[in-house]
Amino acid sequence: MTETRSSVQTAVQAHDLVLAHGSHQVLAAATFEIPTGAVTALIGPNGAGKTTLLHAIAGLLAPRSGRIEVPALATRGGVAYVLQSTQVSTHLPLTVRETVTMGRYASTGLVRRLQPADRDAVERAMGALGITDLARRPLHELSGGQRQRAFVAQGLAQEAEVLLLDEPITGLDLVSRQHILDAMAAERDAGHAVVVSTHDLGDAAQADHLLLLAGRVVASGPPDAVLTDDHLADAYGGHLLRLGGRTLIIDDHAHH
Repeated sequence: MTETRSSVQTAVQAHDLVLAHGSHQVLAAATFEIPTGAVTALIGPNGAGKTTLLHAIAGLLAPRSGRIEVPALATRGGVAYVLQSTQVSTHLPLTVRETVTMGRYASTGLVRRLQPADRDAVERAMGALGITDLARRPLHELSGGQRQRAFVAQGLAQEAEVLLLDEPITGLDLVSRQHILDAMAAERDAGHAVVVSTHDLGDAAQADHLLLLAGRVVASGPPDAVLTDDHLADAYGGHLLRLGGRTLIIDDHAHH
């Protein structure tokens, strides 16, 4: 992995972090760090707190108690968040280029005229996701994979220090999947932090850093240290099947 790093070595720090929606506690007393210049995968069973943690990192959800520190939030547009959605209204006549350009609004605002640097960022983002040839196409006419690439390109166009992705490659075609994985790797190599939630343990094993969640932090660190029999059994409980030796399979339609 390229050694390029930003001046801040830790993208996210949490201490005794408690996250909740109303009276429902989602994440209990979590203490962890997420490094910059790395791809961090959030894994765990359904309801483990992956999306809720992404919301907290993005500054969209305040802690119930404890603290979470995200230095990039101090910079306008410092955190980009790509939600898990490829559905768009047919009544919203946005082209791919217009969709990606919206990523610049986080730093420019809605009223400032785009500068050449802004347009260059949009073109680079579309190129990175292989959608330059789709720039004039209405978003609602694209396939699910193409739309997801447009949304990820929107996040890239923001040029944020921290890129958050909520299950960005689930159910996508192989071409779209590879474009997004390549874009994530490029962001990491540029010294940015990429935080991605996933249900796929195979994909998680390719990340640089993992957080295994189950309403709390079960384990954190490099994949080899996190993806152990004991940690997975702790997180997934009865959803694990053992088929000879050390083979573990998640007995859950959302996991692999």
